[in-house]
Amino acid sequence: MVLKRKGILLLGSTGSIGTQTLEVIRAFPDYFEVIGLVAGNNIDLLRKQIEEFNPKFAYCNQTDINIQLFDGTDCVYMPIESMVINPEVDLVVAATSGDVSVLHTLSAINSGIDIALANKETIVMLGNLLMDAVKNNAVTLLPIDSEPSAIWQCIRGEDNNISKLIITASGGSVRSIPLRYMKDLSPKEVLKHPNWSMGNKITVDSATMMNKVFEVIEAHWLFDVPFEKIDVVIHPESMIHSLVEFNDGSIKAQISNPDMRLPIQYALMYPDRKNNKFIKSFDPVNIGSLNFFNIDYERYPCFKLGLETAIKGGTWPAALSGADDIAVEYFLKRKINFLEIGSFISDILSSHKNIVNPNIDQILNAASSARERGRLLIR
Repeated sequence: MVLKRKGILLLGSTGSIGTQTLEVIRAFPDYFEVIGLVAGNNIDLLRKQIEEFNPKFAYCNQTDINIQLFDGTDCVYMPIESMVINPEVDLVVAATSGDVSVLHTLSAINSGIDIALANKETIVMLGNLLMDAVKNNAVTLLPIDSEPSAIWQCIRGEDNNISKLIITASGGSVRSIPLRYMKDLSPKEVLKHPNWSMGNKITVDSATMMNKVFEVIEAHWLFDVPFEKIDVVIHPESMIHSLVEFNDGSIKAQISNPDMRLPIQYALMYPDRKNNKFIKSFDPVNIGSLNFFNIDYERYPCFKLGLETAIKGGTWPAALSGADDIAVEYFLKRKINFLEIGSFISDILSSHKNIVNPNIDQILNAASSARERGRLLIR
């Protein structure tokens, strides 16, 4: 009996998570079928992906070259909004950054298609709107991000007796740099993450700890845990990806080498586990010791600012996401220095007018308004 391969639509195929998702798919050709690929502007890489994985549909931002992109292949151009509701798709992998795929992810959910979610901003911005859509459409939301994936794995098979979630953070590229030198850090230096290979945006967010703010929000909605029961600790080795404490005092931890292919594979294959010879096993003797530290708020002011903003609810998380987007963009363009990221975000948020129970348009507008406010401040 030949089993049907799982049909995958990959949003953000040329990014860091997208390329690693295709590495997992490449390792299990009998298990997955790439139905569609969606990319931004990396046309050369997208062309190679089309030739290797032979998707039925593809899309790129540069529509003027779509004809030559697909020339000589069986792949055809299809708008994203059509791909995310295509009945041949069993799973949408949302691997984009920012809010570019928020509406497409929501459309897929409303069509009853399961989502493997690597994009933090979608759940950060939409919150209960996203979770209600998941519930109403009987869809499975599979977290790809290593920390929520770790929590998900720890609570699998458990009753809902969670006492506390403990999310680990590497501390990013700035964790050992003296504070007096941080103002002069170049984008190149900040992008040298000691443990992970990631895209530019999330690597900067790791250095400011804004990514941990987003993961706290993510965990709050995914696992229905109050903010006050979610802690974050610095764990330089990035071997323990999160811990769950239960009411009886027992703690479960998910431990593995810092390799995004593992949580990606867990989400794609859920509920199955299969050996992947390309993923290196954890060796506790070789590691030797694991360390944990409290967050230094002087070093990571964005964490406190972000968390205080996020727990206000309404459109605040969306405004925070948009403000962080533009702040990281301007740091990478050297328009602000590293230590100015937090104050720049704070200045943007100072003019935000909250909407308590927003609809999707108001949420997206809050993010775009924050980005525009950032542009005005720079000008």
